[in-house]
Amino acid sequence: MNSGSRLLTLLGRGVGLLVVIALAGLALWTWGALNYVYASGERAGYVQKFSKKGWLSKTWEGEMAMVTLPGTAPEIFDFTVRDEAIAKKVTASVGQRVSLHYDQHKGIPSTLFGETEYFVTDVTPTASQKLP
Repeated sequence: MNSGSRLLTLLGRGVGLLVVIALAGLALWTWGALNYVYASGERAGYVQKFSKKGWLSKTWEGEMAMVTLPGTAPEIFDFTVRDEAIAKKVTASVGQRVSLHYDQHKGIPSTLFGETEYFVTDVTPTASQKLP
């Protein structure tokens, strides 16, 4: 084997090693982003849109309108549901006032796991607001 082919072999191994390290780093970053909860909280409003979508990995994506006062423009809260049992609860509550408990995961490198960083973990029906 001459020195030119040895150099190409070493170079190929080096590039292969860099690719493996980069993929391992991406996998580690994704695992950390999905398992570390940046924030946790509750939001209340009316679920107005909820559907299962995705190219490779289907996730439940929803939209909740949060109205502070009657007659004001609602703030829209986009969320993701990964658990089928929670998705059934959300589906049953579309159009009703609910409180969604969520965990926020920052830094997820792809939309493969959900289109938003807000993952709903529980749904609680709430009483409709009475107008003054």
